[in-house]
Order: sequence, then structure tokens, then C-alpha cells
Amino acid sequence: MIGGKSVRFGSDKGLFKFRGKSLIDYQLETLSRFKYDIFLVANSKHQVQDYIDSIDIAKVMGFIIDDDDFVPDRENRLPLIGLYSAFKELKNLEYDKALVLPCDTPLVKYEVIDFLITQCKKFDCCIPKWKDNLLEPLIAIYTTKTAYETSLRNIKQNKYKLTEIISEDWKTNYISIEQDIKKIDPNLLSFKNINKLEDIKILNAILNKIQ
Repeated sequence: MIGGKSVRFGSDKGLFKFRGKSLIDYQLETLSRFKYDIFLVANSKHQVQDYIDSIDIAKVMGFIIDDDDFVPDRENRLPLIGLYSAFKELKNLEYDKALVLPCDTPLVKYEVIDFLITQCKKFDCCIPKWKDNLLEPLIAIYTTKTAYETSLRNIKQNKYKLTEIISEDWKTNYISIEQDIKKIDPNLLSFKNINKLEDIKILNAILNKIQ
């Protein structure tokens, strides 16, 4: 997911250079270790061109652009529009499931992704959950057909909260972040997201401390 406006950050987060690499390159290097196709979900053809001009796209199967049929305001890019657009396209391409990642979590660990994949085999959705019951809908695995249907219905009803994609009749596997994921990612770097430039400094300090 690269299509956010990055208003608080000030520039396209995915292309921001951190320790010599763009944030999206960190994820592409991790994801390319798997034998799965990688798609970047963008907000426009212009953004797609920016990425083509800026990164090595050899690891990318293709780009998906936000479906404008349901964009209420092009200046306010809603994450649900990006998810809906991705689920719609991947369903049409006959992909059964999709791992969703936001481009602003550059240090998501291979082991965490691998664990989620192993835990999603018999479920409609596999999603990390904090002990206070908060969910991570942008670091999760969804069945494309059911996620497309619920995201479409929610958009039509003007319900844009991401966690409302998960229908009550789904078979959902909630993965404890503190009990399960922390065992393989002790510093929970997979969930350190970049919202503001100050977060880059914080992330850098964390890496300096654990290295």
C-alpha cells in the first residue's frame, strides 16, 4: 500500500531514503524472499511513474491503481479505497489470498510474515491483535473474494473504518502480538510505522540501540 497522501510526513513515504535505501525497498527485499507475487497499490498513474523512475521494479509483478468509481474526494485518499481496489483486482486475477502491508513499516520481519502465512491456511483472515484488542488491519492476510465483497459493501454504506472489513461470519484467526509475534520479533520492529519525520529519528535510535 503506497497510495497514502503522506500529509504529516511531507513527501511520498515509500520513496523516502532511510539508511541509503527507500522505505519500499526494505519491504521489497523482504517480500521477494517468498515465492509470491508482489503488487504495489498506488493512488494514481503519476505515482506509479514516480516509483518506476525511482526504484528497481524487477521484484514487482505489477501496480494496482485506486478505483476512482468510489473515491469520494481525490484529495483525501482513504486506505479502504486502496484495499478495495487491491481486492477487486486480485480477485479478478484469481488470487485466493492477499497479504496487505503499508509502505511505512519498512522493518517488517520475514519471520513475522512467514508466521502469518502459516497461520492463515484455514481462515478467511489472519490479523495481528494487541492485548488491548486493537487490530492491525494493514498488516494482515485476507481472502480476496470475501474481503472484496465486504469492502465494497462498506464503501457503499460510507463505512470506512478498516477493521469493519472483517465480517462476523468470517473465520478469522486473531494472532496475539504480545504472546506470539513478540517471540519472533522481540522489538516488534514489524509494527514500527513512519507517520512523521520525527519517527525516522526514533526508528534510527532504536536500530542503533539493538545493533
